[in-house]
Amino acid sequence: MSTSSAATQTPLTQLPAWKALATHYEKIHTEHLRDLFKNDPKRGTRFAVEAEGIYLDYSKHRITEETLKLLLQLAEESGLKARIDAMFSGEKINTTEKRAVLHVALRAPKSEKIVVDGEDVVPGVHEVLDRMSAFADRVRSGEWLGYTDKPIKNIINIGIGGSDLGPVMAYEALRHYSQRDLVFRFVSNIDGTDFAEATHDLDPEETLFIISSKTFTTLETMTNAHSARTWALKALKHQAAIAKHFVAVSTNAAEVSKFGIDTANMFGFWDWVGGRYSMDSAIGLSTMLAVGPDNFRKMLAGFHSIDEHFRTAPFEKNLPVLLGLLTVWYADFFGAQTVAVLPYDQYLKRFPAYLQQLTMESNGKHVTLSGDHVNYETGPIFWGEPGTNGQHSFYQLIHQGTHLIPSDFIGFSKTLNKLGDHHDLLMANVFAQAEALAFGKTAEEVKAEGTPAWLMPHRVFEGNRPSNTILVEKLTPETLGKLVALYEHSVFTQGTIWQINSFDQWGVELGKVLAKKIGGELEGAGEITTHDSSTNTLINFYKKQRG
Repeated sequence: MSTSSAATQTPLTQLPAWKALATHYEKIHTEHLRDLFKNDPKRGTRFAVEAEGIYLDYSKHRITEETLKLLLQLAEESGLKARIDAMFSGEKINTTEKRAVLHVALRAPKSEKIVVDGEDVVPGVHEVLDRMSAFADRVRSGEWLGYTDKPIKNIINIGIGGSDLGPVMAYEALRHYSQRDLVFRFVSNIDGTDFAEATHDLDPEETLFIISSKTFTTLETMTNAHSARTWALKALKHQAAIAKHFVAVSTNAAEVSKFGIDTANMFGFWDWVGGRYSMDSAIGLSTMLAVGPDNFRKMLAGFHSIDEHFRTAPFEKNLPVLLGLLTVWYADFFGAQTVAVLPYDQYLKRFPAYLQQLTMESNGKHVTLSGDHVNYETGPIFWGEPGTNGQHSFYQLIHQGTHLIPSDFIGFSKTLNKLGDHHDLLMANVFAQAEALAFGKTAEEVKAEGTPAWLMPHRVFEGNRPSNTILVEKLTPETLGKLVALYEHSVFTQGTIWQINSFDQWGVELGKVLAKKIGGELEGAGEITTHDSSTNTLINFYKKQRG
């Protein structure tokens, strides 16, 4: 499907495969995973794919061979292959903003050629990477000195959205590989507490700020940036110090220079990089400072390996395609409203939060590419926590609640921190939870344990709760790149099926505009009457209580 054909595309619910899936759902939605496994002893190996170092077991899904066949047919009828080719070739598939969607170019090798508006963008990507690498080496080695000739010990990334969530997640995920004599902190919230707590024990003479804002006008980021500037100058006194303690990730050289940052220390990116797809661009400068240029490039290689897999693998063996199609299956036919992402590795504690923006900002849309209101569900809610913590928090609801919550379990065969039998116990929980969700515990099994009749209903587990299990050998920079790309392209697959634009985010704008207006009203002393009665009352109550 090309961008020009969006307006004439057959509506999703009119596609033959969609209609066939609706009929098929009525036939199989009551079938239990216990019976599906009982009737097919090889199910656990047949519904599994291994590619690029990732093993995906999707056998614990409420699907049959016919389900898979119809889902793959839906992908074909939706023009997924053409849509993939359009993205990788630089076509402007983000139609509402008239932009290409080329985060894949951020991790393309130097030998590749990707043309946008007549220009090969790959050399520019590597020019920025090389400049980032040179800067990172200087800071990490102690060669870069602050204004008072002290080496940098503290690095604070100031951004919001994709300029924060990706760097935070990547730092936590790769902390094992980080340079431990450097302190990394992240400020995103316009709440002054975020900045105050990030800086309260730091020495300005040893602190470097990375200001990440494409336009250098983002309200939250620039408010924090100016507070950082004030904090630094209070100790360093001289305006010239800013150039030694601030660098920018931006494309607005004029504003960067006006702020006091040397534009030689400005690292750019492009309008074909969406914020939530930017952690492998210059937005990842804090990541590179933490783990070093070599590990950063290994992460990029992991991204690229999944990019190529997604671009070339047949759909029946294509990891992101399978994940995306299964998400559509549950959201639109079973009415599942959420997806739980459950990484069994403490280093991935911020991975679910990162995926929240990637998935929900991308596919939280209510109109199609042609502007028609959808009459089906899009964009389920993604959420989660690392195991085993979540087991003592919300797993009760997944197991015995009334909501159907498809779940992704992510585990690693080898730990980065060998400590007794901790890792085997951790992984035992991965396998046990997926098994328990799928098969549950019947009334007969509960009764056989000698459970009193009155207690039996409380101890029955219905099971039939679907899940993926994703296994990788070890969490490395390369692995992290693979996992992020896996979900990026799954989101793309879902968006293509739903015929929506996964690459704009107009829903973010309205609240910002209103907040700017109200911010001005909060500065005055008069009573506010320009909004609805609720908003007026809240503003006036706040102003009175604030004093």
